[in-house]
Amino acid sequence: MRKRFLGLSVAFTLLLPVSQALAKPPEGGWVFDSSPDYPDFTRVIIKETGGKLTGVITSRWYGDLPMQDLRAEGDTLVFKINNGNPRVTPTDIAIKAEGMLIRMTGKLWYQSFNLTAHKGSKRELKALDFPTYPLPPHRIVPQKALAPTPPMGWNSWNRFNTDIDDKTVREIADALVSSGLKDAGYVYVNIDDGWQGKRDTNGVLQPNAKFPDMKALADYVHSRGLKIGIYSSQGPKTCGGYEGSYGHVEQDARTFADWGIDYLKYDLCSGEAFYHTRETVYATYQQMGEALAATGRDIVFSLCQYGRFDVGSWGRDVGGHLWRTTGDIEDNYARMAWIGFDANGKPNHTGPNGWNDPDMLEVGNGGMTTDEYKTHMSLWALMAAPLLLGNDVRSMTPETVAILSNRDVIAIDQDIAGVQGLPVKKDATHEIWTKKLSDGATAVGLFNRSDRPITLSGEWAQIGLGGASEVRDLWTHTNTRSDKAYSYTLPAHGVVMLKVR
Repeated sequence: MRKRFLGLSVAFTLLLPVSQALAKPPEGGWVFDSSPDYPDFTRVIIKETGGKLTGVITSRWYGDLPMQDLRAEGDTLVFKINNGNPRVTPTDIAIKAEGMLIRMTGKLWYQSFNLTAHKGSKRELKALDFPTYPLPPHRIVPQKALAPTPPMGWNSWNRFNTDIDDKTVREIADALVSSGLKDAGYVYVNIDDGWQGKRDTNGVLQPNAKFPDMKALADYVHSRGLKIGIYSSQGPKTCGGYEGSYGHVEQDARTFADWGIDYLKYDLCSGEAFYHTRETVYATYQQMGEALAATGRDIVFSLCQYGRFDVGSWGRDVGGHLWRTTGDIEDNYARMAWIGFDANGKPNHTGPNGWNDPDMLEVGNGGMTTDEYKTHMSLWALMAAPLLLGNDVRSMTPETVAILSNRDVIAIDQDIAGVQGLPVKKDATHEIWTKKLSDGATAVGLFNRSDRPITLSGEWAQIGLGGASEVRDLWTHTNTRSDKAYSYTLPAHGVVMLKVR
């Protein structure tokens, strides 16, 4: 999840009178009088040691961020900060003297601010210390066999963002059943960001007012023959600015288990400011993996860290069952196609109980054509990707229902061999993918990446198939014989998906 939370590599300028800036730097600590919820700055501390300036700016999102390349340029002190996100958003931010105060103005990502800060007392500054917690030593977490095929279900984020509540989740569960999508395999009802409230006096995380009783909600979802999932972050803040699991990992795992949760999506989010090496990121997911195992409840563990540090090579070792390969998908053909065709994870990382996750489905959200949504669904099936619906299943067109409930296509995704398909032919206008299936057949995807119809023709041997005694078109549900050659006309951005014997 990355809709609200983006990278930060920011140049700050500290503007002071020339005589003050050059004669003596503004040493000491400054406390912000207020700050927007994002990025929730609390203090600035600047020191001079041996003629060299150092400094730290503290945020409740990112912790203590060192001022990098801090230097004086005339009457200006210039520095950079970096929150560990490789997606860089340059921003001009200025701090200047204003009587006994300093004022900081600027913009970070979406948030403009105009803040004042006063000279802080030792007590004030100490009270704003960012808490730190030890990470566990490196271990391998025994993985539970909870995802023999890619998980299927629904997630609230793509359609509802943080505007999600108990009533909507119950209605979604009902709609999965009444629409036939549950019978097609979509069994997880996953609440993404936006459910969290505050912690009680014992540190137990409570849901917010939109979710009056999470245990009762889980019981309702279970009563419909479905499973329920939830979302958290190892950082202090989730991507939506809600309470993360930072400092409460084991406690939150117990809470989720007590509620009856079956699936956890765990998002790096604000934690990437201080968990930005392979070792620390591994340790944070290991910590939650061990915490989930300690509850004794079977909980599918989804690692959301955008494909960093070759996550597929170690995702199983922290108890994970699926791991994101990219940043967020969007409901447009360009972004979907880039993820599906070009950023879909290493095929050798995927297989029973561990899956490359190119993010959720956008089918039915309205940003693509029917042909483009068929391409989306076909690609995800060939990749053996988790199929997590991102639309409002309470109100679907017949075309959306037909795409999402296509049993022939779903069967390719859910094939028990767990093989991730690969392109065997690729150029600027089209791609041809194949995927070996457990019954000896081969799934074939013919994809038109151009914005006009094309015809693809050739011999089966040219794509690694010796011949075809039977060919089933998985979108038209028709069978034909084609011993040596094939020829299909594809619409713009469209697909023909086949099962070839």
